[in-house]
Amino acid sequence: MNICVFLSAADLDERYTAPARDFATLLGKAGHTLVWGGSDTGLMKVVADGVQEAGGRLVGVSVDFLAHKARPNADEMVVAGDLAERKALLLAKSDAIVVMAGGTGTLDEATEILELKKHGKHSKPVAFLNTAGFYDGLKTQFQRMESEGFLPLPLAALALFADDGQTALAHLEAEIASR
Repeated sequence: MNICVFLSAADLDERYTAPARDFATLLGKAGHTLVWGGSDTGLMKVVADGVQEAGGRLVGVSVDFLAHKARPNADEMVVAGDLAERKALLLAKSDAIVVMAGGTGTLDEATEILELKKHGKHSKPVAFLNTAGFYDGLKTQFQRMESEGFLPLPLAALALFADDGQTALAHLEAEIASR
């Protein structure tokens, strides 16, 4: 399975890097391919290292203004002209999506993927890896959107919020297997 992971390229605290590394190891050992933003820095590097060390493949989709930070030894690297093209390529190359801790770029990617899913433009499973409760506030906001009629689908049909990588990966694998 090709699993797209949206996440930060920033150097982060061990409370974020350790669970990300654990998830990457699970992904690689299961023989999955990481599809990610292609950066060889920060949390992106941690995940790419973990997947590669565990035997998984790396498919990166960088963007022209960040190409100088692209991982040199990825199995495949594409450089998109802009962020919109990058998001489209990441979605096209993946079977499932995981959202890890990140900033505004990660949030942009996550909300676009959910919006596209809401409108039936894809049916790929999405899981938020809610490390250290990072996405608790977002989950609460989505629950409010659901309860007040802003979501035409139940939140559970759009995404799973998982507290650990094993739960996230098991969800994705089960969703793909049931198709």
